[in-house]
Amino acid sequence: QDKEKLEICKLNDPPSAETVKDMIKYARNVIEEFRRAKQYKYILCLILTPVVELLEICELSLDKMGAVFEDSNVYMLHMMYQAMGVCLYVQDWEGALCYGQKIIRPYSKHYPSYSLNVASMWLKLGRLYMALKNRMAGVKALKRAIAIMEVAHGKDHPYISEIKKELEDR
Repeated sequence: QDKEKLEICKLNDPPSAETVKDMIKYARNVIEEFRRAKQYKYILCLILTPVVELLEICELSLDKMGAVFEDSNVYMLHMMYQAMGVCLYVQDWEGALCYGQKIIRPYSKHYPSYSLNVASMWLKLGRLYMALKNRMAGVKALKRAIAIMEVAHGKDHPYISEIKKELEDR
């Protein structure tokens, strides 16, 4: 699966090995910057860097990496996940949903069938759909999350009961 996880754009003139190597180095540096920001509880970063700028950093990085990497590339997915997190923080539900929709298919391909990472993304998508008044898509996404979680955690797990209650209440 490593080849799929590091998918390069299919272009008439493919990027050189050096370009790919440079882009991987760039992606790792940007990801490390976000990790450091999280280590400082994200707040220091927010004080020093307005949230809008964090989203701009994500978007600029995605544009730059997108010239070389496919959306299913792990570096692209990581940056999309960061952008989704920023959108959630500022309550930009449409933006978060857009990133989540781009993430879910590659996650489902890269992770095992009953991965909690995939379940977590379905859960986020379900709640976003519900918040945006798309009940049908929300219910479908939440049921997908439940199906994975029932295998991973067992049918009687409190998380599952909580999500089922959420569905009943809506």
